[in-house]
Amino acid sequence: MTARYLIFEDGSIFAGEGFGSPAVTFGEVVFNTSMTGYQEIITNQVYNNQIVVFTQPNIGSYGIQRNIYESIVPTIKGIIVRSLADAGTNDNGRQLTLDKYLQQMNIPGITNIDTRAVVHKLRKAGKPLKGSIVPVPDDHAFDQLHATVLTNQQVAQVSTSKPYPNPGIGLSVVVIDFGLKNGILRELSRRKCNITVLPYTATAEEILRLDPDGVVLSSGPGNPNNVRKSVLEMIRTVQTKVPMFAIGLGHELFGIANGADVQQIPVEHHGMNHPIHEIITDHIVYATQAEGYLINRNSVDRSQLFITYVDMLDNSVQGLRHRRYPAFSVQFFPDGAPGPDETDGLFDEFVDTMNRRGDRH
Repeated sequence: MTARYLIFEDGSIFAGEGFGSPAVTFGEVVFNTSMTGYQEIITNQVYNNQIVVFTQPNIGSYGIQRNIYESIVPTIKGIIVRSLADAGTNDNGRQLTLDKYLQQMNIPGITNIDTRAVVHKLRKAGKPLKGSIVPVPDDHAFDQLHATVLTNQQVAQVSTSKPYPNPGIGLSVVVIDFGLKNGILRELSRRKCNITVLPYTATAEEILRLDPDGVVLSSGPGNPNNVRKSVLEMIRTVQTKVPMFAIGLGHELFGIANGADVQQIPVEHHGMNHPIHEIITDHIVYATQAEGYLINRNSVDRSQLFITYVDMLDNSVQGLRHRRYPAFSVQFFPDGAPGPDETDGLFDEFVDTMNRRGDRH
């Protein structure tokens, strides 16, 4: 391994050794506290334009699995680990090591770095910091970092450009792709749904023309306030026609479309096993989170929406439901991947809602 460095816009330098791609990269630096599931994290489009620091000290102790990708072409900018395990190839030699996978995907990584110090820095900053992975931390590297402007159009970068089917024999579901996590498709497929994935630019007319039994607004990256306003108009129309289930970024957009405000949080939440309070049952469930923005609790219009889930640690809004229409949303990932599957029953609830709606016609 050769020397590589993580540098920050404030002049900080963290030395380590490179693996994966030798490319120079720029992105917002965030940390993830998950103990497992590095492949799902790396391939989740929610990390578009971000460099992820893993707090779990040893990463790569099992190989890349061919059936757990959350996207086929990840857009994460880089990964930082304390210790890289040189493992992954099974007896038939078909599994890739993390190092070789990152080489194929042109994603740089750094190991043998003080990840605890990096995480302390991010917590103290109270906001995502722009960073870069470079071979030499000289003035030119810092000049490039300061000059780099990260796009605020992440959804446009990761959403599918054309519709495509994921066939099934059951209820017809349209999924709007804001940076789709494949776990959503897996859960719907397990319930035999006939799925059509549409770009985030799809209009209400284009969606309803497919005569769906329900619509899912997927998770995705970035600030929901930067998503084109026509998406909000689409949500306001479609929620009155068919059942709607919104997840992650989709949840934030659902809230904004119904009068709520969204605020950036000081330190992003990325990890699994977050305790969530389900208000109606008074039960505690554990879920996977990847969030940089949250619904402002005081902005929720109680005549339109009511809060269904809250975070046990910071009391933030984690779920909403519309009072008049069969539409609901959650901030966390009900499909897990990685993480607990305690909340995958929300997909059953969505299917039940579609079936009840169908019985009325």
